[in-house]
Amino acid sequence: MTDHDRLSDDTLARFRAMSSSAIADALDKHGLHGAVEGLQPLEPGASVAGQAVTLAYMPVRPEGGSVGDYIDEIAPGDVVVIDNRGRTDCTVWGNILTEVAKARGVAATVIDGVNRDLAESRAIGYPIWSRRGHMRTGKDRVMLEAMGVPVCLGSVRVEPGDVIRADGNGVVVVPRAHAESVLATAEGIEGREDAILAEVRRGRSLTEARESHGYHTLQTPETSR
Repeated sequence: MTDHDRLSDDTLARFRAMSSSAIADALDKHGLHGAVEGLQPLEPGASVAGQAVTLAYMPVRPEGGSVGDYIDEIAPGDVVVIDNRGRTDCTVWGNILTEVAKARGVAATVIDGVNRDLAESRAIGYPIWSRRGHMRTGKDRVMLEAMGVPVCLGSVRVEPGDVIRADGNGVVVVPRAHAESVLATAEGIEGREDAILAEVRRGRSLTEARESHGYHTLQTPETSR
């Protein structure tokens, strides 16, 4: 990721202030596919936003291959995104990586696959999203094929530098080129939903409050109307 691709701390803070639900609605509004299916947080209260550093894993070659010693190259605040092709029979992340990532200030790890040593990650409060926990090592089973390349989380494409917003609901991916516009839309959606709640709490009917703020089309692309 180049310095040009870096978003400001303020922009990432604004992403953290938005729920993944609001961002998913904003992605729909822009006609973008970014809601990842099937990834769960290690801790339900975990909440992060950062830019993706991507890693692509493949089955190990007959002559062998390394799972990679990449963690020292990850910048503080970034999110490690690992594409292990959804495999659930072997892991690509464990307690050593957790401890080093935490010490380096890495924001989180998101895995299309499984991870192990869950207790150690919980003990130091390091955020991980994956398909589930599993104990079997990926060494001699998978290898790091490439770093800094486009990868997939389920059916969602992730480019280096894309925004990863992850919370208790799951993971959404916002393409770097659309980050500012999607963020502005998400803020608008969340503001209108807050206004609906405020009116209902003052005694207005839900039907009236939703109608006045266009609730049913908050996520609908303009071209679909």
